[in-house]
Amino acid sequence: MPSVLPLGDPAPADGILPPQVLAGVEHRKFGLYVHIPFCAVRCGYCDFNTYTATELGGGASQDAYASTAISELDFAAVALDASGAPRRALSTVFFGGGTPTLLPAEDLARILRAAVDEWGLEPGAEVTTEANPDSVTPESLKVLADAGFTRVSFGMQSAVPHVLKVLDRTHAPSRVPLVVQWAREAGLAVSLDLIYGTPGESMADWQLSLETALSYGPDHISAYALIVEDGTKLAAQIRRGEVPGIDDDDHAAKYELADKMISEAGLSWYEVSNWSRTPEQACRHNLAYWGGDDWWGIGPGAHSHVGGVRWWNVKHPAAYASRLGSGDSPAAGRETLDAETREVERIMLEARLGTGLAVDALDSIGRHAMAGLIADELVDPAQAFKGRLVLTLKGRLLADAVVRRILPD
Repeated sequence: MPSVLPLGDPAPADGILPPQVLAGVEHRKFGLYVHIPFCAVRCGYCDFNTYTATELGGGASQDAYASTAISELDFAAVALDASGAPRRALSTVFFGGGTPTLLPAEDLARILRAAVDEWGLEPGAEVTTEANPDSVTPESLKVLADAGFTRVSFGMQSAVPHVLKVLDRTHAPSRVPLVVQWAREAGLAVSLDLIYGTPGESMADWQLSLETALSYGPDHISAYALIVEDGTKLAAQIRRGEVPGIDDDDHAAKYELADKMISEAGLSWYEVSNWSRTPEQACRHNLAYWGGDDWWGIGPGAHSHVGGVRWWNVKHPAAYASRLGSGDSPAAGRETLDAETREVERIMLEARLGTGLAVDALDSIGRHAMAGLIADELVDPAQAFKGRLVLTLKGRLLADAVVRRILPD
């Protein structure tokens, strides 16, 4: 089942934000995340807030979802206006899930049009949808491109059938080059998502997946280590001994191979798990998250952040629709981050970026840790001389440990 929501303070029914969110608002970009919580099947490793048709129950349907999401768009505009926030054009829009492209392309286009009608788009704004390879057609991708989508991120995960089977992925590997070609023909930039460390995946399997993905010439690749979450089908299979467990050394070796092959293919890392062919082709929506910008999350279980206030919606699509149908905020709770927490989060996130973080922004503990981090080959010495903490390849493998060393006790 999907993971539980965090604890927090009650969220007001009118969605109005406290006055402190206005401080510095003119310097922050504004993005939109749209959560589409539907999947054809539940993957064994997934604990995202998603639902198959049989899990939805009464009071929610895929057919009505676009209209419900648009009602939250309307609610968001009213709440932000009432909070005194200036109108800002959207810098990024990201449709995630779930499988957004399980909805008709016309529904996704309708949600995007409603958002643009409300806020507008910055010139050159990035508009992305995630998609499974078996959930698009040449026609649907053309509808999305014509509606203003600029980018599609395909969940390829692996090129090896037995690995896809363990992950419960439903597409055939032969489908991926077709959908990449269709996206290109529609004028969309292409990102491919890969997962390494699946139980039973050999190093040769992973190398084949990398070679295959790179042969399609993507603009962007994300490669994530498989994390086994409690409560998932895969966790139960490992517990029962039906599939082998996760090996950290195997993960590290596969990450090193990924970085070597992806870099040799002409893409550069800009975040620990992400590579792009040019800086402009990095995922700007995720960079906005990591840089502390503002975004409103539409959909059940979606998270939002504006000016240090973070909130999250109720999880089930039926409860979500009911709240909005009554004119109330769908938020289940929220928290206001203090200055210390925001600073810790900033350091944690910026340390993972290829641009790194300014050494001068660290406190005395963090600055004094730099010499040891350089000696341990975790931080690039040339960048440190320029006043930036930038992780080496070894540092990326131990990013959490680096962060612990530069943060106050």
